[in-house]
Amino acid sequence: VQLQASGGGLVQAGGSLRLSCAASRAISSVFNPLNMAWYRQAPGKQRELVARITSGRSTNYADSMKGRFTISRDNARKTVYLQMNSLKPEDTAVYYCNAERNGNNYWGQGTLVTVSS
Repeated sequence: VQLQASGGGLVQAGGSLRLSCAASRAISSVFNPLNMAWYRQAPGKQRELVARITSGRSTNYADSMKGRFTISRDNARKTVYLQMNSLKPEDTAVYYCNAERNGNNYWGQGTLVTVSS
């Protein structure tokens, strides 16, 4: 599964961004059963889970993102989104898209989000 992440950029604190992750080469029967997630890695820190959405559309979020970030998926477009609101400088990181099924993980190339104070 090839994942293409996009939507990162520079934003001021308090602003919003929407990240997209497209599995455009996957057919629906491959994409739909995937559990999708966003992770992030800040400089000098370990990669951490941001949000996850299962194939059944159940969601969970890291505590620091609850109420500010929303993950969603559009199976028809084979795309998962991360809407990020009320961004803080500490949200600055490279954001990675992840797909998982049956223990097999696939990663996108990452998109950089920079939040200025």
